[in-house]
Amino acid sequence: MIDAPRGVRQGEALDEAKLADWLRSELDLEGELTIEQFPAGHSNLVYAVTIGERELVLRRPPFGNRVKSAHDVLREFEILMAIDGRFPVPSPIASCPDPSVLGAPFYVMERLRGVVLRRSLPAGVTVAPALAQRLAETLIDQLATLHALDWRAAGLGNLGKPDGYVERQVTGWTKRWVDSRTEDVPDVDRAAAWLAENRPWQSPRVALLHNDFKYDNVVWSAGFPDELKVIGVLDWEMSTLGDPLMDLGTALGYWVEAGDGPGLQALSFGPTAIAGSPSRRALAERYARATGADLARIDFYYCFALFKLTVVLQQIYARYVRGATSDTRFAGLGEGVKILGGLAAQACISGMP
Repeated sequence: MIDAPRGVRQGEALDEAKLADWLRSELDLEGELTIEQFPAGHSNLVYAVTIGERELVLRRPPFGNRVKSAHDVLREFEILMAIDGRFPVPSPIASCPDPSVLGAPFYVMERLRGVVLRRSLPAGVTVAPALAQRLAETLIDQLATLHALDWRAAGLGNLGKPDGYVERQVTGWTKRWVDSRTEDVPDVDRAAAWLAENRPWQSPRVALLHNDFKYDNVVWSAGFPDELKVIGVLDWEMSTLGDPLMDLGTALGYWVEAGDGPGLQALSFGPTAIAGSPSRRALAERYARATGADLARIDFYYCFALFKLTVVLQQIYARYVRGATSDTRFAGLGEGVKILGGLAAQACISGMP
């Protein structure tokens, strides 16, 4: 089933009395309140909240966050409000902009019960090669469906500034690297320089982007694996309007193949390397057939994806180094930064393997 919540991590507890008061006043919910925390994820914090017989999921920014724009949960809530019913997402319920309640803005949404695929398959689940291929194809088809969504009709015309999106992404993530750097990693600097010199000057079209599309942000129906149906896509905090090939590049950046080196294998975000799984190239070609996308510059988008993932890891690692969090999961991310940075630099030279 979807990740089971556990006890709340040290330093990340919520004020139960204030939350109960808010749930009572905003949603008219009464009853015994229990709060647990979902252990996965490295960005916004996610809690399982039960009050009486009602189950909710609460999202709030991480404690000690310095990158405000990367954890705007109220913006994420508005995106969910706009696309709920148009695309599979957990239904948003209510948001709270008042930081005096829990120390930061937050929102609550419905709790989905299904299957989330992480690095290893769930216990007792076997995926034959033919099923692994269909699973991956269903995933990439879902991304193509997202990019076909009419974002204007959904009222998202003010979500972002599509003009110059790729250039802003390259310069913005380069700045984030500089601001969060805790030690020199020359490979990351080399990748940033190559991206600045080789970025596409025009985007092919504008689409609603998820910007973190991968197996562990997708909830499959409880009938998995007999039923390959996506019932919800999670984590919309980085969603915006822009070049859809940037979104595809991110998905490919997360896609680890069986023949990839041990460094990349260690950073896998899902069972992408199981027998029967398509290659990155095959997934890109399937996406192109579904959308009509031109893949001539796909190497740039893949290289940028690895660079961005490197910087995301560095931002999280910097919080740990600077004492903003004591979460020991983050202690080893510095090595991950070096591994991904090296892969990004290599991809800029050799292209997507």
